[in-house]
Amino acid sequence: MTPIPVLSATEAATWDSVARTQYRIPSRVLMEAAGRAVAQVIVREFPAVITRGVLVAAGAGNNGGDGWVVARALHAAGVPVWVSGVDPKTDDAIDNRALARVDGVREIGRDEPWPAAAVAVDALLGTGAAGPARGDVLALAQRLVAYGATLVAVDGPTGLDLSSGEPHGPVRAALSVTFGGPRRGHLLAREWCGKIVVVDIGFPPAEPSWPILVTDAWAGARLPKLTPTMHKGDRGRVTVVGGSNGMTGAALHAARAALAAGAGLVKLVAGPETIQAARASLPDVLTLESALGPELEPAAAEALEWADALVVGPGLGRAPARAPFLQAVLARRPLPTVVDADALALFVGPVERPVVLTPHLGEFRAQFGDELADAAANDRWGAAAKAAQKVKGTVLLKGVPTVIADLRGPIHVVASGNPGLATGGSGDLLAGFIGAFLARGSAGPEAAALGAHVLGRAAEHGARQWTARSLRPADVLAALPDIWRAWASAKPLGPPVLAELELPETE
Repeated sequence: MTPIPVLSATEAATWDSVARTQYRIPSRVLMEAAGRAVAQVIVREFPAVITRGVLVAAGAGNNGGDGWVVARALHAAGVPVWVSGVDPKTDDAIDNRALARVDGVREIGRDEPWPAAAVAVDALLGTGAAGPARGDVLALAQRLVAYGATLVAVDGPTGLDLSSGEPHGPVRAALSVTFGGPRRGHLLAREWCGKIVVVDIGFPPAEPSWPILVTDAWAGARLPKLTPTMHKGDRGRVTVVGGSNGMTGAALHAARAALAAGAGLVKLVAGPETIQAARASLPDVLTLESALGPELEPAAAEALEWADALVVGPGLGRAPARAPFLQAVLARRPLPTVVDADALALFVGPVERPVVLTPHLGEFRAQFGDELADAAANDRWGAAAKAAQKVKGTVLLKGVPTVIADLRGPIHVVASGNPGLATGGSGDLLAGFIGAFLARGSAGPEAAALGAHVLGRAAEHGARQWTARSLRPADVLAALPDIWRAWASAKPLGPPVLAELELPETE
């Protein structure tokens, strides 16, 4: 399956230009494919349009040209359709309006009332638009909002900056149909875009350096496989270090997650209270009591040597003894290591081992400084890439969306999940998932992307059963079997659809 890029406005314009100049795909062909794909998605998503019809608001540029193609395609299929628009200014838009008129598509004058329709299409402004809508376009957008029909945005809703995600309004779409790959703004402002459907319109292959969207198909192809002859040692050994007294739950969550993600053996190195809780509630986990510093006990050192991957930080605490203890842990055999939670505050890199750091924005600020954290507020992608260069490892910047950067290869972008994950324990599950994939030999970026995507997908599944509001880490773990089965049988959505991102549950 071809990777799906996540695009800035500049990258989208570059891709369009390369298609037309280097690959000689006429812009009219791309516009025709775009409009017909949008029409197909509308009919599939909203069957009522067949009888109640569609109203298209068309702008002056190529986004408006897409809208005229949508109208013509629906009209040809017998769907009632009307167009209300401003005069087109690009050659392709002018030509497509003329063709729609010849075909008999009905136009509505500026002062005429709009007929009742099931769906209204916002084809006013595309990816290249920045800042608030103005003039006639703003008036049409406001009329769309007041109209009351279900709103479908072509490329993106009018007033949303599709690079920065800054929403100027007024349009909030129930569905946004975009071309080739989602724009950054789609993923930063999900509540303005509704469900996002990415369609293929015939673009050439994307630049390999562009960020790629993590999908079920991508994840299913990279999930470490099981074989009939495997034993527990073959499935990876994970050591979790953390769980100081009074912080038991974090380490237990990480250990449970590593097992649930397929690790064959998990060993917990933790304080006495956590070990007591693990022995009472988690018999699948091997345990080793530790003072967690300042020195590394011989038995703890053996637990590190035993492992294929290490998760350090959940519930570790920040007492003075923890910093030298972490240094001693990271000075051992250079096995792949997830640095999470409290360990992020104590970590001093780079280190001579493969590392995956998993900060949220506050931890990112503490680790990488105000300048890079402030940059992340405007460009998560660039800031994560610079952070990865600084630590010479993998950085997973949690958020909406989650961005995974490494020294080499493209950035991975995870858009799954919902506000149900904004609760204690979710990050510990993520660390355990990543540790299990590292233990099976996955590279840092892939292990991090797999971990973040399965966490998000399981949260989506859990929210459908228990709501996002009441979602807890145990609910996420309970949803995992359905996610593994879904990934194992993931099938293409069928042309022209490349990907679908449902609007996250918020209740």
